[in-house]
Amino acid sequence: MIELLGVSLARGGRDVLSRLDLRLAERRIGVIGANGSGKSSFARLLNGLLLPTEGTVRVFGLDTAADGRAVRRRVGFVFQNPDNQIVYPTVGEDLAFGLKPLKLDRGELARRVSFALAEAGLAGFENRLTHELSGGERQMVALAGVGIARPEILVLDEPTTLLDLRNKRRVMARIDALQQTVVMVTHDLDLLSGFDRVLVFETGRLAFDGPPAEAIGAYRSLCA
Repeated sequence: MIELLGVSLARGGRDVLSRLDLRLAERRIGVIGANGSGKSSFARLLNGLLLPTEGTVRVFGLDTAADGRAVRRRVGFVFQNPDNQIVYPTVGEDLAFGLKPLKLDRGELARRVSFALAEAGLAGFENRLTHELSGGERQMVALAGVGIARPEILVLDEPTTLLDLRNKRRVMARIDALQQTVVMVTHDLDLLSGFDRVLVFETGRLAFDGPPAEAIGAYRSLCA
């Protein structure tokens, strides 16, 4: 569960988000809004990548300001561009990095990496060079790298924006199969039909909060 209590955020002398009071407990939550509406900043608040200027963000009772490391173990974050989080030269090394805090022996580490790749449809990719992967493959590796430590919540910031239709469908099929709670920022409204709840942001405020069809309708009205 995620709670935002009186949360505001200012960056560079500008108000980015204003007075948010939210309780997020659904399994699939979408976040939409125009560029500059504050939705990506909102996503970064959820695991402590950004801290509120006012108010409190709590995840399973943990304050992101006081317990950031513990929060990030329970809330994984996937960036729009996978190159922002893939840092090792081979796929296997990159996934293994996410398990480093567990101090596993080499055999168990290899087993978990292989299992995560098989789940992502990338079986046998352990020794593939990350810079030689397609865009879709890199995004799948990014998802697997964040998910390998089994966080309870995954926050995804526009994970399909840089992908063609085929790879977008592939990535969304993987996201749909995830057991974790997912909070996803997206511009692609078609991806939200099966979600439980959608938040609509406009100029730093929550403009609408409800089921996908109603939220999308409200967003289109704001854009008219």
